[in-house]
Amino acid sequence: MRVQHEQLEVRTKGKATYEITDEVQDKIDNSGVRNGTVTIFVQHTSCSLTMMENAAPAARRDVEKFFEKLVPENASYEHDDEGADDMPSHIRMVLTGTSEIIPIVDAKMQLGTWQGIFLFEHRRDPHRRRIFVTIIGE
Repeated sequence: MRVQHEQLEVRTKGKATYEITDEVQDKIDNSGVRNGTVTIFVQHTSCSLTMMENAAPAARRDVEKFFEKLVPENASYEHDDEGADDMPSHIRMVLTGTSEIIPIVDAKMQLGTWQGIFLFEHRRDPHRRRIFVTIIGE
């Protein structure tokens, strides 16, 4: 059984979804693990990770617009230490989550045809986001 820990850094340009599927697969390729699991964990509280449609950009834009309506910036939040998008970014993270676990078979993630892994940036300003990747298997 092999356990390998890796890190990714994603530089965001503000609110949007950023696909990281290929970067995660590269880490698996370099690990030598053929069968097992990969856990991806984002080390922040104002962005998230999610599995999403990766073929049609309109699907991602619709999700982003939905979250703008679901968790608006102009609501009456008590916590606003870093500005109007601070608390909404934390709520969006709670709703979407900070990790994904994906099976690996024959050295490939077992994603569905249209699935991709995305960092979901909830803040308006650019950020450098750290993602921890753990690959376990044989």
